[in-house]
Amino acid sequence: MIRLIRYVLLSVHFLVGSGLGLLIGLLRPFHPTNSRWCSHIYGGIGLPIIGLKTNVEGLEHFKTNQPCIVVANHQSNWDLFVLGSIVPKRTVSLGKKSLKWVPLFGQLYWLAGNVLIDRGNPRKAMEAMDITKQALTTKNTSIWIFPEGTRNGGKNMLPFKKGAFVTAINAGVPIVPVCCSSYLEGFSLGKWDNGTAHMRVLPAISTKGLTQDDVVSLMEEVHSTMMNQIQELDDQTQNKDAIAKSA
Repeated sequence: MIRLIRYVLLSVHFLVGSGLGLLIGLLRPFHPTNSRWCSHIYGGIGLPIIGLKTNVEGLEHFKTNQPCIVVANHQSNWDLFVLGSIVPKRTVSLGKKSLKWVPLFGQLYWLAGNVLIDRGNPRKAMEAMDITKQALTTKNTSIWIFPEGTRNGGKNMLPFKKGAFVTAINAGVPIVPVCCSSYLEGFSLGKWDNGTAHMRVLPAISTKGLTQDDVVSLMEEVHSTMMNQIQELDDQTQNKDAIAKSA
C-alpha cells in the first residue's frame, strides 16, 4: 500500500515539477541557474515522498564566484532527488543526448541549459566538450558531471571516464568532488523511513599547471579520494544505526 501511494505521489510530482520547470525554461531559456531551480523542485518535494532524508557537509566549498567542474558518484535515478537538492547556483550538468526525448523531463532538461552530448558520435561529443569549456571560461558557469558515466547501483564506484578531467585541465578550472553515502542499501519504496543520505562536498582540487599528461593521475587521485570519503560516510552511517538500535 505504501508503495502504491508513493507511485501515485511521484507521478503527480513528476507532472507538476516538470510543468513548473518547463515554465521556468520558457520564461528564460538556457539560463544557467534554471538547472538549480528545477533540481531543487524535484529534490525538495521528491525526498519526503520516497522517505529519504539528507545531511550535507562542506557546502562552503561551492564558490559561486569561481566556475568549476563538480564530480559526484552516481548510484541511481534517485540521485535526481538526493544530489539535485544541493545543486549550487549557475551550475548545469552534462547528460546524454537521448534525454532530450524523454517526455516533459527531456525538454525541461534542455531548456534548463544543461549540455547534451552524443556519446556514440566522437565528433559531436568533442563539440559538446568545447561548448562545456566555453561555459566554464566565458559564462561563469559550473558543470556537474558523473564521471562514472552510468549508475553504479549503490556499490563501489565504477572506473572514471576521462572527459571531466580533460575538460577541467583544458579550461584551467578546479574540480570539486561530491561524495554521497551508499543510501540504496536497505532502500525500498515499501518502507516509510529510508534513512538518511549523507553527502560531503570536498575542497576544490586545482588543475593549474596541469597538462593532458596529468589526466590519468588526476583522475586516479580524485577517484581514490572519493572512495575513501564514501567509505567513511558509510561507516559513520552504520555506527549511528547501530547506536540507535541499541538505545
